[in-house]
Amino acid sequence: MALPPEKASELKQIIQQQLVKMDVHGRIREVLAETIREELAPEHQQLSTEDLITALRQRGIIDDVMKELKFVTDVNEMDRTSAPKPSTHFVEREPPVLKRTNIDPTWRYLYLQVLGGKAFLEHLQEPEPLPGQMCSTFTLCLHFRNQRFRSKPVPCACEPDFHDGFLLEVHKDSLGDGSKMMDATTAMLSICDPVHMVLIKTDTFGETTLVASYFLEWRSVLAAENGVTNVAVELLGVGTESKVSVGVLNIRLEMYPQLNKMLSPEVTNTQFALERQKTAEKERLFLVYAKQWWREYLQIRPTHNVRLVKIFAQDENGVNRPVCSYVRPLRAGRLLDTPRQAARFVSVLGYEKASVIGGGGGKQEQWCTLLAFLCRNKGDCEDHANLLCSLLLGFGLEAFVCVGTKAKGVPHTWVMTCGTDGAITFWESLTGHRYIHRPINPDDPPLTEQPKPLYPYRTIGCIFNHQKFFGNCQPSDAVEVCVFDLHDESKWKPMSGEAIKSVCSPGTMSSVPPFAPLCAPSVDAATVSNEIELQLRILVSEHRKDLGLSTVWDDHLSYLLSPALAAYELERTTSISAGNEEFQDAVRRAVPDGHTFKGFPIHFVYRNARRAFATCLRSPFCEEIICCRGDQVRLAVRVRVFTYPESACAVWIMFACKYRSVL
Repeated sequence: MALPPEKASELKQIIQQQLVKMDVHGRIREVLAETIREELAPEHQQLSTEDLITALRQRGIIDDVMKELKFVTDVNEMDRTSAPKPSTHFVEREPPVLKRTNIDPTWRYLYLQVLGGKAFLEHLQEPEPLPGQMCSTFTLCLHFRNQRFRSKPVPCACEPDFHDGFLLEVHKDSLGDGSKMMDATTAMLSICDPVHMVLIKTDTFGETTLVASYFLEWRSVLAAENGVTNVAVELLGVGTESKVSVGVLNIRLEMYPQLNKMLSPEVTNTQFALERQKTAEKERLFLVYAKQWWREYLQIRPTHNVRLVKIFAQDENGVNRPVCSYVRPLRAGRLLDTPRQAARFVSVLGYEKASVIGGGGGKQEQWCTLLAFLCRNKGDCEDHANLLCSLLLGFGLEAFVCVGTKAKGVPHTWVMTCGTDGAITFWESLTGHRYIHRPINPDDPPLTEQPKPLYPYRTIGCIFNHQKFFGNCQPSDAVEVCVFDLHDESKWKPMSGEAIKSVCSPGTMSSVPPFAPLCAPSVDAATVSNEIELQLRILVSEHRKDLGLSTVWDDHLSYLLSPALAAYELERTTSISAGNEEFQDAVRRAVPDGHTFKGFPIHFVYRNARRAFATCLRSPFCEEIICCRGDQVRLAVRVRVFTYPESACAVWIMFACKYRSVL
């Protein structure tokens, strides 16, 4: 069977690289010289190709080469006529062995290897985990130019055993043939996107913690000897520990295929210095403008200084960034179909305030970059609001993040959309709820009936998205009386769009990190549902056994609970209730006359069955079902897991029982 042209070219390239790596040409010259000395000196006869091959085989050189050239090829892939899709991630346990051959040699790649870590001193005293024992793990997540990668989890240790390789496509543009081979090394030097690395710790209960977030400057490899460079990356902590070292990663960078022309270190260093200088100047000019804008805002009304007008926010590394840089139109591809589904997805990501060391009730500010939020799978209300606003912008809506307060003056952020007809809708990113805003007119007569606000928001200081920023300069900052006519500068003071664009627009040479794309869920909903349901049955049986009660499960009744759970999730997503009549009819048929049915649904955003069961027992309604006593008691439990991007899950559990009523 003949190889396709692209496969033949690729195979030649792999063999050529292996020959260079093993210095086969040098060894052949040595054998040739030795053979001529030993065999040809007396007779001066002509040396044939067969003689040379025999000599090479006798000395084991051919066997060495064939031993090193191990590769696996998919037969189906060989039959393709189209150009193969480039590999995006593979792991090399043994560097000489090529695991894949589906790499297009006409593309340019950066091969990033993580070769272990050291000095993770927090885990200095951690014992070696026994085989099969659950332990805390480290996972390294990477993002580079719209590509996402995740390492295999490794046990937490002072020297974590990271050994992963990631093949990153280096392309100039995101569309067309921009990702084809880039011969001009200077063209690659102009790609200023860093490799964003996020280190996540997962404990034995599945809880995740953000350990470090680092932006790797990869272009040093363009000036490295032989196109290979080794870098020791010192990771710093996050939040209040952003100045403290948490450990060091050993990283090896290599261009594939090798560059024809290397740059000098002076050229790369000059480029980096120019970029830093331009970025610093843009940020300085924006800061000068922001100070002037704030002075003008305070001159409108002195009481404005207590309003929540937030122009800058600190990220997980303690870097101050303009708030507009945390939002950008984000399209979810085929992963999310509607804005309401996007709101549901954001609401099932976990909510957790940034940790603060010490008491005093102070709130630690930490607006996470998108990759850190997604990899950790939980964050504060600001992270949720920024992500929801980005998704709604991606769906073509005019969306803004609102900064203000809710009850008792607690600072809060939520999302607002403006309809083409002027309708204002508030979106609560933590719950997915939507509220229509109808402002109260304080000048109306006292007897005029006013709309009663259903939303929990009390005051609003400013709103922003990726292009606009408005400070609220109405007489009152109470949400219920605010008019959202953004074109009226007597009500909303705007910032210059050009000033925002200079520091926040994608593609500008700035310190704003690129946005990572969403990943499809890797969780199988049916499998996880079955696992949690089985664990809950065991937990319920053990709990009832401790109370001296027997447990009989009704599998048919358990199955009948499924439509109710599907209807609950549909209602959370679309605000439409459907299917309740069929569910009630099925339950009536399953429960005989003279029997009583009780059911209790509950919703979680985590998959820990034991934790969910403990929460259920705290509800008197659920506890009454689980501990039900009576005649002919039959228990039922149904679990339904709904998966969303980033493996976020909405977990619905319903406990039920039926028993014969005895008066």
